[in-house]
Amino acid sequence: MKALFILLLVQLCSASLVPEREKDPEYWRRQAQETLQNALRLQRLNQNVAKNLILFLGDGMGVSTVTAARILKGQLQHGQGEESLLEMDKFPFVALAKTYNTNAQVPDSAGTATAYLCGVKANEGTLGVSAGVTRDHCNTTKGQEVTSILRWAKEAGKAVGIVTTTRVTHATPSAAYAHSANRDWYSDGEMPPDALEGGCKDIARQLVENIPEIEVILGGGRKYMYPKNVSDVEYPHEEKHRGTRLDGRNLVQAWQEAKPHGKVAEYVWHRRGLLALNLSRVDFLLGLFEPGDMIYELDRNNETDPSLSEMVSVAIRMLQKNPRGFFLLVEGGRIDHGHHEGKAKQALHEAVELDRAIGLATRLTSTQDTLSVVTADHSHVFTFGGYTPRGNPIFGLAPMQSDVDRKPFTSILYGNGPGYKIVAGERENVSAVDFAHADYQAQSAVPLRQETHGGEDVAVFARGPMAHLLHGVHEQNYIPHAMAYAACIGSNRGHCNTAARPATPLLLPFLGLLLILLC
Repeated sequence: MKALFILLLVQLCSASLVPEREKDPEYWRRQAQETLQNALRLQRLNQNVAKNLILFLGDGMGVSTVTAARILKGQLQHGQGEESLLEMDKFPFVALAKTYNTNAQVPDSAGTATAYLCGVKANEGTLGVSAGVTRDHCNTTKGQEVTSILRWAKEAGKAVGIVTTTRVTHATPSAAYAHSANRDWYSDGEMPPDALEGGCKDIARQLVENIPEIEVILGGGRKYMYPKNVSDVEYPHEEKHRGTRLDGRNLVQAWQEAKPHGKVAEYVWHRRGLLALNLSRVDFLLGLFEPGDMIYELDRNNETDPSLSEMVSVAIRMLQKNPRGFFLLVEGGRIDHGHHEGKAKQALHEAVELDRAIGLATRLTSTQDTLSVVTADHSHVFTFGGYTPRGNPIFGLAPMQSDVDRKPFTSILYGNGPGYKIVAGERENVSAVDFAHADYQAQSAVPLRQETHGGEDVAVFARGPMAHLLHGVHEQNYIPHAMAYAACIGSNRGHCNTAARPATPLLLPFLGLLLILLC
């Protein structure tokens, strides 16, 4: 009864928060009819060949994160939030992806990256290899390598690029070019002696050597490219940012030297250098803006580090120079890091920035020839609830106290993580702390130094040529196969000749008229 009373009280208090237009039933009927008409238009499928492919990956961006980011976006625009639309919400086709690894019910980012980039499910912690590879066992790698959609696009003559807010050698981007029994082998300085003796290559070296003609690589991770103890250009006095390589190689220099004669390969490490480039005169671009991961968007130095949106803008304009089109992987990688640290505010602002980049890419491309897909590798044990009223600040308190310990609680909570705090034998009273701070760690049910991933399905949003192939519930490894089919790249190209490829809806009336005239 008490819970029912609280619920009724919340409903009464929130009645005044209802926008006036929403009190009119016709508002909802008109909205539904508009949505219906949009759905009916989707019956005319876009079956064009996708010249361009863009895969946006929100690392750790589960459905609860998508919803909370939508509310945050709306509230940042001075709305109530719930009625807001993310750019990905505007994509007409939506599916669910099953994220498990071959040996894990709740996955990690390496095994999942192998799935949605290489089209093959794999063991947790491994990159660009089949499930025949055991984590840490270098000697199981040979012959088990699997290639990615980035390589398929490159072999088809397209330009290719990687943009991330993590290290460019982190799990998501590295599955596009590397084959490794351990996702943590960023440089040879992180590899055990037996792996080095066994002939396995570190991930940074593979970035430079495996597919040397990746046109655009933007993100963090400078220190893995330089010899051990070499000072960082931006933080010369900080030991933790020094180079890590044991082989003494300067991989930035090696990257430049590997380019064909007469081609211009530019390396930048500062936002100013990136934005000053004359892209018409640049053939290859490597931008490494931090020694490790990029700085959280909320904390980013606007003078030295570009935003994800700025990097995406540069990447698309670079890649569009290729008349055969391009493949671009864009990762909002620090959504995941914010959640692991229990810092929901950091995570959600990272998600909003990824969505901003999606909107920018939409404006720079056309749905007639560009297939865009937005998804996540996995979820997190992140949730928000507590019968909050309409427009409740997403980082705010629930409108009630616990009926057990008589203390308030935030709407956002984690199933586990570093936010578990006991004060004087009881749960911490959140009204005594700044729960709206960017680095506030939301309370969790189980104490862990790092919050964990979640195991539920993740959303897949698609728009553009053949986007309708992403529908229903799919295994995660299906994603690159559908994208490759749309672009006529990879091994499955039998449908791409004129006879096998279905005519686009726009051509059907003209074909019909032609048949009438011939008869």
